[in-house]
Amino acid sequence: MEIKKKLVMTFKTVLGKKVSISLDNPKEGLTEGEIKAAMDNILSKNIFTSNGDDFAACVDAKIVETGTENYDLA
Repeated sequence: MEIKKKLVMTFKTVLGKKVSISLDNPKEGLTEGEIKAAMDNILSKNIFTSNGDDFAACVDAKIVETGTENYDLA
C-alpha cells in the first residue's frame, strides 16, 4: 500500500471565508510550533489571497494520510 501525506493549513479571510493551502510530503517530525510559525509567516507577509480577499487568521492545520492499494489485473 502506498501512503501519501499532505499538510493542510486552513485560514480565515478578512470576509470570514475559510481557505486551505496544502503541501505534499511534509517533513517527518513536523511540530505544531513549526506549523504555527509557518502559518503566522504566511499571514504577516500577506503573500496569498483568495479572490482578492486577504488572509486574516489561522484556523487549524492537519497532516492527512491517504493510502492507495494498487492491483495489477492484466
